[in-house]
Amino acid sequence: MRLRVAGVIVLLYAQPLSRVVRLTIDDVIRDGDAVLLRLGEPPSPVPAPVAALLLKHITNRGNMNTATNPASRWLSPGRRTGQPLGPNHPSALLNKVGIPIAAARGAAIRQQLLELPASVVADALGYHDKTTSRLRNETGGTWSRYAPGDHARSPTGWVPRGTSEVGGPPVPRA
Repeated sequence: MRLRVAGVIVLLYAQPLSRVVRLTIDDVIRDGDAVLLRLGEPPSPVPAPVAALLLKHITNRGNMNTATNPASRWLSPGRRTGQPLGPNHPSALLNKVGIPIAAARGAAIRQQLLELPASVVADALGYHDKTTSRLRNETGGTWSRYAPGDHARSPTGWVPRGTSEVGGPPVPRA
C-alpha cells in the first residue's frame, strides 16, 4: 500500500520521492467529501480512487507498532525514531515493477504544464516558478502570455473598449 501511494503521488503530482516520503498525515486534508494534498498553495485535489487509497493507507501505515513510532505523523514512517522512510527503498521497488521514477516524474510535470500555466503549476505543486517556466518552454506549452494574479477585478482606471468613462453612452469603435 505504501508503495502504491508513493507511486501515485509521483505520477499525478510530479513529486520527487525525497519529498513524498517527507509528507505527513497533516498534509492530507479532508474538506467535506473532498480530499486535498498539501504540496503547495492551494492544496491539490485528490481524485476519488486515489483519495480512498490514501485514506486507507493513513489508517494502516506500516512501522506504527514499533516502540519507536507509536505517534508518528509521517505518511510513511521509517524504522528509525521520528524519521520518515528513506526514498531509496521505494525508488528501487517502483523501478523494479516498471515505473522509472525520474522519467515518470518528468512526464507528469510536463503534462501538467501543457494543461495549466507554469505559475499555477509551480504554486500548486511546490515547484519554483523558474523551473516550471523553463520546463514549459521545453515542452512547447502555450501559456506564455498568462498573467498570474487576481483576475477577479479590473485594474484601477481600466475601462472596457466601447464604453465611456462613467456611465455615459457607448463610445463608437473606429
